[in-house]
Amino acid sequence: MTQEAGNAVELRGIVKRFGDFTAMHSADLDVPEGSFVTFLGPSGCGKTTTLRMIAGLLEPTEGDIRVRGRRINDVPIHRRNLGLVFQNYALFPHKTIFDNVAFGLRYRKVSKDEIKRRVQEALELVQLPDTGDRLPNQLSGGQQQRIALARAVVIRPDVLLLDEPLSALDANLREEMRVELKRIQRELGVSTVFVTHDQSEALAMSDKIVVMRQGVIEQMGSPEEVYNEPRTGFVAGFLGHSNILPGAIVGQENDCFRVRLDDGHELLARPNAAKTRAEGDRVRVVLRAEKLLLRERHEAEPGDSIFDARVTAVDYQGQLARYFVDAKGTSLQAINPIDMRPFDESANVQLRLRARDCVLLDDHDD
Repeated sequence: MTQEAGNAVELRGIVKRFGDFTAMHSADLDVPEGSFVTFLGPSGCGKTTTLRMIAGLLEPTEGDIRVRGRRINDVPIHRRNLGLVFQNYALFPHKTIFDNVAFGLRYRKVSKDEIKRRVQEALELVQLPDTGDRLPNQLSGGQQQRIALARAVVIRPDVLLLDEPLSALDANLREEMRVELKRIQRELGVSTVFVTHDQSEALAMSDKIVVMRQGVIEQMGSPEEVYNEPRTGFVAGFLGHSNILPGAIVGQENDCFRVRLDDGHELLARPNAAKTRAEGDRVRVVLRAEKLLLRERHEAEPGDSIFDARVTAVDYQGQLARYFVDAKGTSLQAINPIDMRPFDESANVQLRLRARDCVLLDDHDD
């Protein structure tokens, strides 16, 4: 499938209301051709509603939806040429795997020889080439998910829509399918919209993440952008484990802001090129848990802030440990790799906070 310049999907001013309830508030977003875009957020944030509007399962109250430049608001679902994969697979239990995968092609009046060829190609793509004569209940959950994916891509869709397709799988199989799904998407070059509430899936698979909350798009960008440059406290808290510390700017030092936290600690934080701040401004400092480095003693370098602290709890995770620490009354969490063994509870440690890892938010950015 060849990639074309431009956007595969465009949403402009999309609003969705159910009676007095607004599920989506005037959304604008683009899905670039050939990209993997993830709608990420908690239950009820509007991500599945948005996907279902693209699919044609729901009609927007306001706004326009375009696929490859064509407005599709009034185009019925069966004429949108979209591939759909749902959480529950939605395979026909009484049909063979071949017939399940061939369903969309037969609906499109494709010739028998072409159906046979394309179904076999799709089964090979999902690495299940010899399952055509079997029934869905003869396959594992992961295999059924692959068949659902084969059925979606065999029609050569303009856009592939995936609604939490991995959530019914166990943890190990989810990781395996995550890799496979990304491989297939890359191999086909198909523009993909993926819905999930799982941050690790979004970060691992996406070219672009759309973080949503209560029907509003909080932030859009690459995984690196939304993770390392959160624009709101919600994005910072939803993606990963973050320490969010209130304080005020009290000066500048070495191209960084000096921030006095409300607990009395002071630290250096890098400025944000998109935001102008001045001495006296109230801010919140976001520090990712894995950026907070624990040692018995640190040698400070320029831009470092060192806090004395005590470990209060340890969440052992094999190669990593999640520490809960108390820094003179302030509770923090840190996720660090384990060299030999984790710090014990009640151990006295020092925390190293690097200015480049401290992100500033306005005091009101929730």
